[in-house]
Amino acid sequence: MVEAQHKKELERQLWNIANTLRGNMSADEFRDYILGFIFYKYLSERMEQYADDLLKPDNLTYRQLTTDQQTILDDIKQESVDYLGYFLLPNELFEVLAEKGKNGEFILDDLGEVLRHIEQSTMGSASEDDFNGLFSDIDLTSNRLGKNPNERNQIISKVFEHLNEIQFLLDDTEIDVLGDAYEYLIGQFASGAGKKAGEFYTPPMVSKLLAKLVTAGKTRLRDVYDPTCGSGSLLLRVAKEVGVDNVGYFYGQEKNPSTYNLARMNMILHGVHYRSFDIQQDDTLERPAHSAKRMEAVVANPPFSANWSAAEQFKTDDRFSDYGKLAPSSKADFAFVQHMLSHLADDGTMAVVLPHGVLFRGAAEGHIRRYLLETKNWLDAVIGLPTNIFYGTSIPTCVLVFKKQRPQADNVLFIDASQHFTKASNQNYLQDDDVERIFNAYTARQNHDKYAYVASLNEIADNDYNLNIPRYVDTFEEEEQIDLNAVASQIQQLDKDMIDIDKTIADFCAELNIKAPF
Repeated sequence: MVEAQHKKELERQLWNIANTLRGNMSADEFRDYILGFIFYKYLSERMEQYADDLLKPDNLTYRQLTTDQQTILDDIKQESVDYLGYFLLPNELFEVLAEKGKNGEFILDDLGEVLRHIEQSTMGSASEDDFNGLFSDIDLTSNRLGKNPNERNQIISKVFEHLNEIQFLLDDTEIDVLGDAYEYLIGQFASGAGKKAGEFYTPPMVSKLLAKLVTAGKTRLRDVYDPTCGSGSLLLRVAKEVGVDNVGYFYGQEKNPSTYNLARMNMILHGVHYRSFDIQQDDTLERPAHSAKRMEAVVANPPFSANWSAAEQFKTDDRFSDYGKLAPSSKADFAFVQHMLSHLADDGTMAVVLPHGVLFRGAAEGHIRRYLLETKNWLDAVIGLPTNIFYGTSIPTCVLVFKKQRPQADNVLFIDASQHFTKASNQNYLQDDDVERIFNAYTARQNHDKYAYVASLNEIADNDYNLNIPRYVDTFEEEEQIDLNAVASQIQQLDKDMIDIDKTIADFCAELNIKAPF
């Protein structure tokens, strides 16, 4: 209860501070600043906490060290870079800059140097790729922050002062609280970013559903992979189902450079050690980064019906060559499916969110769909979701679940969850109960009137491999039969009542010696 209250209070404080910086910026612009500053503060507290522990035998604290004690600083740097992945000098700690700003000093130049030094401290180490360019989206010269350097310094100093009043790492459990608060901020930015939100964020309940599907019956995972990982929230949600320490390795790829930076920050801030994740920045379909890997859990919310090259060379690419056809260049949905399946281990589970069109569109997509069902038989379940639950689009979506070794290899489960949601203003939301209902139906794998249906492969073949959910789950509601005799009796009674009313009015008018109105 105390932890929940602390989390709510931390969320409120951080969001209020974020709004201090907003000014004329759009949600996705000021997101990069405030999340970057929160991350810097987190790194600073971790650094000081770790260094203080190293110095305890000498009865020293990290703040007490000076440049005259270079040998000690060098030793701490070596230990820190190896364990934490980075290094900060005592005079580079967040609190030091925050105090300078509070006292009216100009801190922007120092801040820029500190952020560069964090990245430079990792050069030549195992963590270099995880920190390289991490703060590149924080432009301290942007006019969006202020018309001149003094205005920009004033607003940054104000934000630092407010952040400095919050201690992030009180004890070992606090990282979960801070991580959840960070996720809350990312969600708040997504809700204000319109169509751009889909580039970096999956709604929490959808993430939870995918995570539960790929971890069903498991308490540990060798690894988890998201080829369009955005802010990394979906990878972290999978980890939450089994515990971060129970996931061996995290793999991800993200096309957008800013979102790629956010994903790496998010992983570190949630306590994922830099040696336990590999997030790469590039176009997943055109230039995949993890070709040799086969993962136990694969999840994704790829951009719906995105363009891709569908270049001739991909016909001999191991990801696509077996299928005989490529997904159309104007709709990459099945290209993502094929890519993900190529990375799915034989004992793994994959769950992906896609637009409804993948269930029934023909031509190349119909050919690929048929191959997946008839030849590979990897599709395990089709789950229809409500409309308007994703930021920036209202189209109906579905979740496809795949397994290469299916216990129920003679059927496919269909679930229609499209009518089970909560409506709030312009957005629909899945609630915990809605997610649990879907998951329970998935694990039970039984027919449920107007909700779930177990279709045999022969039945799917008879439908020419069309997976449109209404073909399998009958949600038709019969209209209530109208009793015409009852209606006629009601009309007759109304006629009688009108006659009585007319007579009453006529008698009343006669008493008053006036003409009746009819």
